[in-house]
Amino acid sequence: MPKRVDHAERRTEIAEALVRVAGRCGLHAVGMRDVAAEAGVSLRLVQYYFETKEKLLLFGLRHLTERFGERVAARIRAAGVDPGPRALVESLLMAALPADEESRAFHHLYTSYAVLAVHDEALASQPFIKDPDAAEAMLTGLLRQAQEAGLLRPGVDPGAEAVSLLAMSAGLGTSILVGQRSPESATAIFEYHLDRIFHPGEHGSPKTQG
Repeated sequence: MPKRVDHAERRTEIAEALVRVAGRCGLHAVGMRDVAAEAGVSLRLVQYYFETKEKLLLFGLRHLTERFGERVAARIRAAGVDPGPRALVESLLMAALPADEESRAFHHLYTSYAVLAVHDEALASQPFIKDPDAAEAMLTGLLRQAQEAGLLRPGVDPGAEAVSLLAMSAGLGTSILVGQRSPESATAIFEYHLDRIFHPGEHGSPKTQG
């Protein structure tokens, strides 16, 4: 009997190859032939699954987003059974800081996608805009829950703070990548800002861990 092919697994393997090559060469320089060589498959097979480079990039972006979601989930589990709103907010924000090899690759590639999306309307209008919007909605929801529980300081706007925190996360991540600051100093900045949002005593931070 011919060997049964798991198409979802094969697509994931190709996406992982894209991530590895892009991490070495930069996303802008990656071609489908490069990805095929990295995955150990033929160019024709990559084209069979993705047809165009654009479709491969879109799948790669979704794959990165799924990996980020798994990273956030792991941090939430590490925070304990009932971590509280602040720890959940920190789990989401700290997961994106490039504090280890995996998170550095994620931030580097996601930033590269941002640059490509400036000139690629299809890339910009699909997951690159949708996924940050989802993160913003999630963070806003967590802050609203904290506000309803009386855990936020008076006058805090959950929506505006969510936007500010995500923008801060992106900026701090880039500053770590280029060597301007350390993950520890970036974490301290997050703590400082969260101290201005939450009432004293709302801690339980998972800190910078892998």
